[in-house]
Amino acid sequence: MVQGTRPPMNTPPYLTRFELTGKVALVTGSGRGLGLEIARALAGAGAHVLLNGRNEAALHEAADSIGAAGGAASCLPFDVSDAAGVRESFARIESEHGRLDVLVQNVGQRNRKPLADFTDEEIRGLLEVDLVAGLVLARESARLMLPRGEGRLIAVTSVAGQIARAGDAVYTAAKAGLAGMVRALAAEYGPHNITSNGIAPGFFATETNAAIVGDPEKGRYFAERTPMRRWGRPEEIAGAAVFLASPAASYVNGHIITVDGGATILM
Repeated sequence: MVQGTRPPMNTPPYLTRFELTGKVALVTGSGRGLGLEIARALAGAGAHVLLNGRNEAALHEAADSIGAAGGAASCLPFDVSDAAGVRESFARIESEHGRLDVLVQNVGQRNRKPLADFTDEEIRGLLEVDLVAGLVLARESARLMLPRGEGRLIAVTSVAGQIARAGDAVYTAAKAGLAGMVRALAAEYGPHNITSNGIAPGFFATETNAAIVGDPEKGRYFAERTPMRRWGRPEEIAGAAVFLASPAASYVNGHIITVDGGATILM
C-alpha cells in the first residue's frame, strides 16, 4: 500500500448508515407538500411510512404513489388537534406495528393578519394545531419509543421561528415554541437514546404558497430574499429528514437544520 493512502474499506458502504429498513415512521400532514416529500424520502430509504392528514382521498393517492415507486406506506387519518383521535391512532400503531421509530410532525396552519384582528378563539385554535399538538404527538410517540430504547422525534418548524414579519405573530410564536420544544425534548429523552431535532424550511414553492409564488411582486421578492435567488423545490426538504431519522444522525440532538437557500443569513 502506498504510504499516506487509506486501506480499502472492508465494511458495508457508508451509505447504509442512511438506511431506514425495518423502521416505522409517522409523518403528519403528509397528504401533500413538504410532508409528502418527506414521506416519499423516508419510504425510499426503506421505512414503512404512516401517512397522516384529514383528507383520506389525498392520503390514499399518496400511499399509492409511494407503493408504485417501490416503497411501503399506509394511511392513518386523524386530526392532530383531536385528543381522542390521537390516542386511538397511536393505539392502532402499537397494535398493528408494535413500534414507532420515527415521528415527523409537519402539520401547521397559518393565518396572516394583524394580531389585533384575531379573536381569542382564533389564537387558541392556531396554537392548538401548531404548538400544542406537537407536544402531544411527541409525548405519545415517546411512549412507544421508550420500551425499545431508541427513537427519532423530528419537528418541522420554520424560519418564521427565527425571523419575523408583521401580520404573522401567532404562527411565528408557535414555530418559535416548537424550536424550544425540540431542545427541551432533547434534554428529556436524550438519556433514553431518543433524539429530538427540527427542520426549519425557508421559502418553498408548495401548494400552500402557490398564490404568493404566482404573484409577480411577492414571488420575486421572496426568491431574491435568498442567496440562491429562487424558491425551494418541495423535494429539497427531504434529505434533512432522512438524515435526522437515520443512524447517521445518532449523535445529533437538540438542533434545528435550516433548509432555506441561505435566506436567514442574508443581510
